[in-house]
Amino acid sequence: MSRLAETPLSVLDLAPLIHGGSAADAFKRSLDLARHVERLGYTRFWLAEHHNIAGVASSATSVLIGHIAGGTSTIRVGSGGVMLPNHAPLVIAEAFGTLEALYPGRIDLGLGRAPGADQRTMRALRVDPRAGDAFPDLVQELRYLLGPIEPGQTIQAVPGAGSQVPIWLLGSSDFSARLAGLLGLPYAFAGQFAPAGMLEALAIYRAHFRPSEVLEKPYAMVGIPVVAADTDAEAARQATTAQQKFLNLIRGNPIPLMPPVEDMNALWTPREQIGVDRFLGAAIVGGPTAVKEKLEALLETTQADEVMINSDFYRHEDRLRSYEIVADIWKS
Repeated sequence: MSRLAETPLSVLDLAPLIHGGSAADAFKRSLDLARHVERLGYTRFWLAEHHNIAGVASSATSVLIGHIAGGTSTIRVGSGGVMLPNHAPLVIAEAFGTLEALYPGRIDLGLGRAPGADQRTMRALRVDPRAGDAFPDLVQELRYLLGPIEPGQTIQAVPGAGSQVPIWLLGSSDFSARLAGLLGLPYAFAGQFAPAGMLEALAIYRAHFRPSEVLEKPYAMVGIPVVAADTDAEAARQATTAQQKFLNLIRGNPIPLMPPVEDMNALWTPREQIGVDRFLGAAIVGGPTAVKEKLEALLETTQADEVMINSDFYRHEDRLRSYEIVADIWKS
């Protein structure tokens, strides 16, 4: 059996809005995608918390997790992630305790330290800019609330206490990598938008790992962007949708996903292209043969225990096809 076939394969979704589309349409497409990848044998379907970003509809993450879990039957559904400094741990414990009660054994709780928003949006969220510094304490408080009720415990998550919802730490730097290792928790690196520090963060996680009641050995997942199509040329064309997305983020003008274009050079400057490439440096783009070679190289380089892919497409049909191609590669 190949290294690919032995490695769990999962999906990260942001319920993307497309140009001219609605949030309701985005949620229908996300559910359809979740059902599609469930049939294809993917392990998880995670949704990410972001705020005030035109084009990203997954802001009410726990609500959307319930929608996806309710419309599927076997795939694990979770957050990739909930930005914990934005919330009281008790609220998150109750929300995910509720999800676990509704969909037992299928809910994951991935936690991020960043706000998932800019400074103005943080103020609107009533988040202290220094809240991320308290992330380790917030994680431990949340773990306590999801764990068994202790004698004399006066604050309980109802539901949530005793549910033991699996917690992952997410990150794009060494901070969460080190913390996940010290706590003996699984770790996911956000290579889908911050690839530069991937290998260093994975090494730090493994070097600092301490066995726990959760894990005996490190478990690292890497997130990457993947655009697969039937030919290399078509994949390169489809990838311009993601390139336009990050180009507009760089310009401070996030907008819904745009249709592919034939030539990005007509849209960006050389400096902007470098900026986009920093976001998409780990992107795997191509037809089946090229994608397989790049995925095998990724696993060899990172020694990842699981891969989670995120794919931006303007047409839903093209996104479904991309996940089909990757699933076929994974099984071959």
